[in-house]
Amino acid sequence: MTNVLKPSQISPLIIKAVAYVRMSTEHQQYSTNNQMDVIQEYALKRGMEIMKVFSDEGKSGLNIHGRDSLGKLIAEVTSGIAGFSCILVYDVSRWGRFQDADESAHYEYLCKMAGISVHYCAEQFENDGSPVSTIVKGVKRAMAGEYSRELSSKVYQGACRLVQLGFRQGGSAGYGLRRMLVDQNGRNKGLLAIGEHKSIQTDRVILVPGPKDETDNVQWIYRLFVEERKNEKDIALFLNAQGFKTDFGRDWTRGTVHEVLTNEKYIGHNVYARTSFKLKQKHVINPPETWVRSDRVFEGIIDANLFYTAQGIILARSRRLTDDEMLDHLKEVLEKHGRISGLLIDEAETTPSSTAYRCRFGSLVRAYSLIGYTPEIDYSFIEENRKLRSLHPQIVREVQEHLQQRGITDFLDAAGGAFQIHGEMTVSIVLARCTQTEAGSLRWLIRLEDSLKPDLTIAVRMNEDNATVRDYYLLPGIDMTLNQLRMAEYNGLLLDGYRFDGLDYFYSIAERIELSEISV
Repeated sequence: MTNVLKPSQISPLIIKAVAYVRMSTEHQQYSTNNQMDVIQEYALKRGMEIMKVFSDEGKSGLNIHGRDSLGKLIAEVTSGIAGFSCILVYDVSRWGRFQDADESAHYEYLCKMAGISVHYCAEQFENDGSPVSTIVKGVKRAMAGEYSRELSSKVYQGACRLVQLGFRQGGSAGYGLRRMLVDQNGRNKGLLAIGEHKSIQTDRVILVPGPKDETDNVQWIYRLFVEERKNEKDIALFLNAQGFKTDFGRDWTRGTVHEVLTNEKYIGHNVYARTSFKLKQKHVINPPETWVRSDRVFEGIIDANLFYTAQGIILARSRRLTDDEMLDHLKEVLEKHGRISGLLIDEAETTPSSTAYRCRFGSLVRAYSLIGYTPEIDYSFIEENRKLRSLHPQIVREVQEHLQQRGITDFLDAAGGAFQIHGEMTVSIVLARCTQTEAGSLRWLIRLEDSLKPDLTIAVRMNEDNATVRDYYLLPGIDMTLNQLRMAEYNGLLLDGYRFDGLDYFYSIAERIELSEISV
């Protein structure tokens, strides 16, 4: 990092500032050193002293997750004891290429509320809150997000084209295979080890068979599964007993064996986009008809007939079972182990997963009851959940009654403990169960209404008995960037600043105040 310069005697009053720099891998001109050169010159001309540099190197600007330095900077700003009055950033895109321009504005607004201004040093506008700068900044934020969307689309289209030409895109080779680097003429340049990447833009990667002991093991896995009808769990046990490790040097599991048995790369097919995580928004499992593929482009190490026979066995095993058939499988687990648990169900090779039982019968406990099994485990927490669910509407009614007592009757009641006051402010009430760690500390998990996006969430923390209220948190939607909050007994000013022993403050802000005079 370039040494931080201090201003000369331009002004008798030194303005204390910090710098924020970010570098992804897209452009060399946005390296952190180059950003700091511009920021230092900006600071020097304005009599600013840079006290500290917050740097996120090699980080995407799509959101704040993973950008530890920006997170620390915002936390320091909102702490109220920052010790600086402005933040210097190279340009709007270095602050972030947020897909929602409001998210970018939100973090800047937090700084503004703390009395700390954000300066974009390489931009042609002054970030002074004037109408012109506000409009230009809004356009710049939208352009920064759109750049990422366009780049993502172009990268995806390019990757799809390379897959169709027979080149490998991303991910490890897998057990029994290796990644071979080839030049633009298709000549082999050498194998890539795990973690290594190509360095020349025109180079490409293909898959080739790995060491003979690994290819022999892959073929052995298929023969055990197809010819001897061994299940994945037993095959994993055999491999571990022989001392064989996966390509990452780990013990074999049912899942890693299943991956070998279902991946088409072992018969030379190149398949891409089974899942997607575009713009880091949401992991999506794509339907097979949308996969990008190119068949028989690599040297396969498994015969195609053997591979498709294995797929037929797996498909037949996963057909939809009737309720009675699922319960029969559950009885088999009980007969084998003398008890049932979610873990035992998931380990049973021919039995549907515990999740499947929950979805089909509503809960594992109900499925157990249908086969006459009563677990010895203490399920008192289920009764506790039932009490909390009944307590929730009671608290909602109490809040609404208090509002009515204060003359606030103009609110719309909605399902799920959410209501609207004066047709303007949406309020959601959520209950947070109290749990205890092994060390005896108390913890709460607050789940915010992500789909409703209320203006204000009243989070009710319960006491250890989960029957009485401990305290309340009034959480403004504009400040909540996560849909879950994990709380301890004491959470620091960032969260405990929203804590109240009662709801009198909420009732006061819900009341309308008549203005006797309005200045124009």
